[in-house]
Amino acid sequence: MSTAPAYRIEDLAHRSGATVRTIRAYQDRGLLPRPERRGRANVYSDAHLARLHQIADLLDRGFTLASIKELLEAWDAGRGLGGVLGLVAEVDGPWSDEEAVRISRAELDERFGGSPDAAAVADAVELGVLEPVPGDEDSFLVPSPQELAVAVELHAAGVPLSAIAGHLRELRGQVEHIAARFLEFTTEYVFARYLDGPHRPTDAEAAEAASLVRRLRPLAQQTVDAELARAMRLLAVRHLRRHLGTDEVTPERSATRTVVLPEETMRAVEGLVGEERAAEFVALAAEREVRARGLDALTSRRVPPSDLGERG
Repeated sequence: MSTAPAYRIEDLAHRSGATVRTIRAYQDRGLLPRPERRGRANVYSDAHLARLHQIADLLDRGFTLASIKELLEAWDAGRGLGGVLGLVAEVDGPWSDEEAVRISRAELDERFGGSPDAAAVADAVELGVLEPVPGDEDSFLVPSPQELAVAVELHAAGVPLSAIAGHLRELRGQVEHIAARFLEFTTEYVFARYLDGPHRPTDAEAAEAASLVRRLRPLAQQTVDAELARAMRLLAVRHLRRHLGTDEVTPERSATRTVVLPEETMRAVEGLVGEERAAEFVALAAEREVRARGLDALTSRRVPPSDLGERG
């Protein structure tokens, strides 16, 4: 007859990768059950080991200890974690089909003209284009080979590496704004019913939300790809015509521009005229302000007749 494994706290720490101090802290917080007392010794089981692995996994996924405690209490109450963890895994998983590759420093130098550039490598590491490989100073991990390939082509076309890094920093901020807006939009209209209730979603609700994430995940990139293609064509043609001096030959086909306004401003406008007419209201208000300033400028420049009221 087999006996279930029993661990001292030092053994449990060794097997789980946690420290003895961490295990005791988890016990004090109620995240880990107390050990069984056998004689004068405290004994831990495989259940304690599994719970430590569970906590480590949730921490890696970005959960706080407070939220982990809630999830584990739900698990212990029989409500299950499978659906919630499935949703977390879906959101936390890769959002691209790209696979990271490894590149040596020598190969990196060769792809960028053959001359080492420590400052450029430091910029790339800071931006996450390159990731150092622990224990190997001569290698890097490339999370996005496509992004690195773009940098190679731009540099070959004559763009300095410092300018490429600066452009990526600027672009990243703008793209993160687009991503935030897409998340706000989908949360408001799609995911609010799963996330805004007084209780955590059930397994079935979390599984349904995970399925929606899988379906909606490509939409953001597809929309940005289509809009970027449209904008690049429009602006590239406009830019070329301006440099060739042919602006007057073909009129502009677009009469709109995108302007970022503070969220509180838009909410105030929507409160006044409704969401459907908010854009029209902002455009008319801006037009009225421009006209008012134009009139003010004209009247301030008017020169009164010098002979008004004078007799010869």
